[in-house]
Amino acid sequence: MKLWDKGFSTDKKIDHFTVGNDRELDLHLAKYDVIASKAHAKMLGKIGLLTQNETDDLIKELNHIEKSIQKGEFVIEDSFEDMHSKIEYILTEKLGDTGKKIHTARSRNDQVLVAMHLYLKNELAEIKSETKILFDLLLNLADKYKAVLLPGYTHLQIAMPSSFGLWFSAYAESLVDDLYFIDAAYKVADQNPLGSAAGYGSSFPVDRTFTTTEMGFSNLKYNVVAAQMGRGKVEKAAAFGISSIAATLSKMAMDICLYMSQNFNFISFPDELTTGSSIMPHKKNPDVFELIRGKCNRLQAVPNQLTLILTNLPSGYHRDLQLVKEVIVPAIQDLKACIEILTFSLKEVRVNETILEDPKYDYLFSVDTLNELVLGGIPFRDAYKQMGMEIYEGRFTPKRDIKHTHEGSLGNLCLNEIRKKMEAIL
Repeated sequence: MKLWDKGFSTDKKIDHFTVGNDRELDLHLAKYDVIASKAHAKMLGKIGLLTQNETDDLIKELNHIEKSIQKGEFVIEDSFEDMHSKIEYILTEKLGDTGKKIHTARSRNDQVLVAMHLYLKNELAEIKSETKILFDLLLNLADKYKAVLLPGYTHLQIAMPSSFGLWFSAYAESLVDDLYFIDAAYKVADQNPLGSAAGYGSSFPVDRTFTTTEMGFSNLKYNVVAAQMGRGKVEKAAAFGISSIAATLSKMAMDICLYMSQNFNFISFPDELTTGSSIMPHKKNPDVFELIRGKCNRLQAVPNQLTLILTNLPSGYHRDLQLVKEVIVPAIQDLKACIEILTFSLKEVRVNETILEDPKYDYLFSVDTLNELVLGGIPFRDAYKQMGMEIYEGRFTPKRDIKHTHEGSLGNLCLNEIRKKMEAIL
């Protein structure tokens, strides 16, 4: 069944090419198409295009469909083009002519749009919630290990003292920045496009304010052409948020892979969280973190993928826009999986608390030792040259009792302030 069926069939090869994997992807969106259809049916009843009995019957059957989706029983067979055609078929089969009336004053274009907006609102909210769980874990780890020093690196060369408190909380605060992008995407998604029909509105006196309130949108996408141009744009907005979180997770995964290696030996994980080698019995491979890194690097390409699909499209609907679904839906699922597995794994992290006992890390303290000379009255440039000569001649003695007190330093992590930033977003 096709909503645009005019009584003749298309070639099977054309049908397969144009439908693609829409049926599979639509299983993620079907729930939201039902939610929008219920709001649309109530609106049609409100403006007199449906009787009260017809409205009640449609709502009843749509509730049944929604329950079947929640139970995982909803299927889109090959004989249906997408979720819209399957849902309308069920309504028509159950209610006859009443079921055929559900499509009055709407197009498949605004059906897809509103379902995607509702889907993204829900998924972005879930991403925020799951990111908050990871954030809390990172801050707890930062507090637990705040006194354990860790070598800091620049150019992958030993640089200055850091700490596990700084390292864990750095990624926590980075997640706050990432959620600013998620919030921005949510605001774009939180606009009701239903009623724009094919992108040029309708001669029916639809009540778009009613459906906006009914579906829980905070605002209406007023201009019907602008609503249609939102197809792809709302997905791209979400993609920037996804990409930002992915960049943070990927960088941390890379750190973990380095820190787990024998050359660093800063952290470790239980055997059950690592994998072995088929020929090297000593190996404990960070496969989980390598895959997080790889998946998240791929996710950072999603905004560019969507940009290339949308580039040079004029206003109005084009079938190219169908392709954005197969980019954004898997991206959301991949990101959520990466957040979940990183959170699960980090709960078991084991920290090496004796790292800096190795004399190769003595030079970490050169800056702090230099600063002591400056505090004693020696001009910085002279102290720098003196320290450089001591290092060159092998006379350097590190000052290990360091004191860092400014906001955000290893002696003053400002964990409560970072937590307040996250609470403000939530």
